[in-house]
Amino acid sequence: MQSQAPNIIGESPQLAAALDHISRLAAIDRSVLIIGERGTGKELAAERLHYLSPRWDQTFTKINCSAIAETLLESELFGHEAGAFTGATKQHVGRFELTDGGTLFLDELATMSLRLQEKLLRVIEYGEFERVGGQKTLQVDVRLVAATNADLPSLADEGLFRWDLLDRLSFDVVALPALREREDDLYELAQHFSIRMCRELGWDYFPGFSDAAIQQLSAHHWPGNIRELKNVVERSLFRTTDPERPIKTIVIDPFSFASEASATQFDRSEQAEATSSIEEAPDWPVSLKDLLRETELDWLQRALTACDQRQNEAAKLLGLSYDQMRALMRKHHQTTRPGRRKKRQK
Repeated sequence: MQSQAPNIIGESPQLAAALDHISRLAAIDRSVLIIGERGTGKELAAERLHYLSPRWDQTFTKINCSAIAETLLESELFGHEAGAFTGATKQHVGRFELTDGGTLFLDELATMSLRLQEKLLRVIEYGEFERVGGQKTLQVDVRLVAATNADLPSLADEGLFRWDLLDRLSFDVVALPALREREDDLYELAQHFSIRMCRELGWDYFPGFSDAAIQQLSAHHWPGNIRELKNVVERSLFRTTDPERPIKTIVIDPFSFASEASATQFDRSEQAEATSSIEEAPDWPVSLKDLLRETELDWLQRALTACDQRQNEAAKLLGLSYDQMRALMRKHHQTTRPGRRKKRQK
């Protein structure tokens, strides 16, 4: 069994404030609500709160409410008696019983039905419940830590979440900062994930990131936060062809990168044929103006792709001011579209 709080990487003021908040709450035996975007480390924060609390040597149990159907979630949380429903051939002990004396972490709390919310409220208030299909009232002593990326007060106003449950859960609320708010921690986290990936790949050491790669990391918005950063860094190391030189390219979107790689390979074969024919018999004269225009457009499109169509970030990669970038977009009749990840978030 783990006996100490997990190490959370980063030294930014925003993260330090959240960790200090968790440390102070750990000693107070009350329910706590952790809020933050997906991938910000809410589960790690819950573990840290448990292992800094007086319950550190008791059970820490976690369950994702969105990953289990309502009927099964009720059984998982409160248990069931044999014959309670079709397929219930024997008694099942739920998470509350298994966690008696410890801490239960409920992730994605906003997805829980109103009926289960009512049953959860009773456990918080009185420490008692019945198994599904049972009549015996059971008593437990469990500290509840819940997490969500939803706006629970708004859901409560709409009648989709119980206000009384929200009041009981939110003795205090810990807000975890998004990765884009922790610029000071970005490189440290990227290094951490890179070193771990190097061990998995069997590399002798991590060669570091090139300046261009660091710029790519800094320019990205990171809507998936730390989870996305981990995937991106590991993918970029896996895709590199020379493990002894600094990582040159950060593969943020594997779908567009695959298409771009295929197109690049095709372009190279065409360019090789063109180069070969030019070497054999140069087709003079050439339009230097057209060649420069094509090159300029190519780099503009590459920068926009690397930044998921965000013009201000693409301008930084190209060393341009925002006004220069806008003028370049108009010159080449380019328009940007919303990034795929932003569409998914809506």
